[in-house]
Amino acid sequence: MSTASADVQPNGHAAQHNGHAVQPNGRTGITRSGAPSRVTLSLGHLPSKTDIKAPWPRTPTRVDPNNPPWPAYRGYHEYSFAHATMQSRLPTILGKAIEDATRTLNEESSEERIVDLVACIERMGELMTDLSGNAKLRPIVDDNEADVALWNKEIAKYFQGIAAIPSFMYTWRYVILRKGLHERTLVCDTFSRSADAVFELSMRFAEPFKLSEALSPEERLEAERLMFLELTQEEQIKSLQSTGGDHLAATEKNILGNHLNRLWETVKELREKTGGRIDFVLDNAGFELGLATQIRFHGKRYPWFVSDVTKKDWEWLLNTMCYGQLFPKATDPELESLRRLGQRWKQYEKEGKWVYEQHPFWCTGYTFWEMHGEAPDLFLHLSRSDLVYFKGDLNHRKLTYDCAAPASTPFEIAIGPMASSAGAPKIASLRTIKSDVVVGLGDQGDLTAENLDKVEPGWKISGKYAVVLFSEGRPGEKVRFA
Repeated sequence: MSTASADVQPNGHAAQHNGHAVQPNGRTGITRSGAPSRVTLSLGHLPSKTDIKAPWPRTPTRVDPNNPPWPAYRGYHEYSFAHATMQSRLPTILGKAIEDATRTLNEESSEERIVDLVACIERMGELMTDLSGNAKLRPIVDDNEADVALWNKEIAKYFQGIAAIPSFMYTWRYVILRKGLHERTLVCDTFSRSADAVFELSMRFAEPFKLSEALSPEERLEAERLMFLELTQEEQIKSLQSTGGDHLAATEKNILGNHLNRLWETVKELREKTGGRIDFVLDNAGFELGLATQIRFHGKRYPWFVSDVTKKDWEWLLNTMCYGQLFPKATDPELESLRRLGQRWKQYEKEGKWVYEQHPFWCTGYTFWEMHGEAPDLFLHLSRSDLVYFKGDLNHRKLTYDCAAPASTPFEIAIGPMASSAGAPKIASLRTIKSDVVVGLGDQGDLTAENLDKVEPGWKISGKYAVVLFSEGRPGEKVRFA
């Protein structure tokens, strides 16, 4: 099996990999078996690789993908996650996609499917060449999906060259929707491999959680606050009950930007008003909880970056909890707890307390700064929410324009129109830091980031640190569109 990788050849000379010549223009061939040979990304013509030093404050007269609010990370910045994406991740993903499509082709008997897969493999080879040569992005071929117009408008206006996030998302969009390719399920059985965590949750929450009636109002409020701030493992809950905030303080030390208390005040106020609406913009599948009358879960229309939640995932989760046999080694009490929890969640859905929905905008190359202009219906919809959670690293990067803003940049500034536009909802970003963008670390944030750069290189992609950031927005104001 060949493995796709990338080597920079700034002098333009052909490189030899496993006997296959990679031409100066970055073109690579497909072997007779259908597997791709190794790939060279031509990055030698790009500007200097010097580190980005972002100015602050920065007030550009206009913001668009060619004029980002702060310097953008590009593939030629060797220290950046963008470099790893452009040099290694994209060629690897495309190479594996071609291999998978080729294996599928050899197993097919339907002429229609075979012809389609041959065309798909050819298109992926063309895309590999385009990306390796820094060519213009090709328009998305109309495949009857609702996001085609959004993608092609963006490509025509802004993406005549290659940038890290747009190119990565473009690759995913270009490949995944080729006539049902996305219908082939590559099962990543997260839940069956996480049985301990799953049953720890289901055993505790099979029935709605209730606090002791013996607690005073003040004690109940404090218990709810601690549970909200750190709802993790059973041992930690017991520790919270016995040691109060001490354990929470130890847990929070790796949350570099921490607005948990502000977030709790918002949730508490929402509950005291007999509940409201909370929205979750999801990344990967998992258990979601909230204190509200209605919770709306925003998933993706197709498997965006493999693990993002789709309608199929949503239905699979609830039905597997109620009827499935995913955990053959589980005890009867564990399976029963999972079944009761699944039935309760399905009842929430029937009553309209839980709502799953999806919008084409989530699977475009636009950052969320452009939502107000490019998806006004979605912005208006979110403006009616009392609190919108954005989960995960990619959602955070799209909120902040994936730019090299200083670490001390306030979150409200970093997310631009999602905080400053009239009607912008209250927003919380829950993110494990897995890429270069880091904002909201407070007045001493630049110093914190510089110290970590010195003592812990790679801290931005290690997954060790996190941020929980909150924006007050401008809720209640009339949404206006130009």
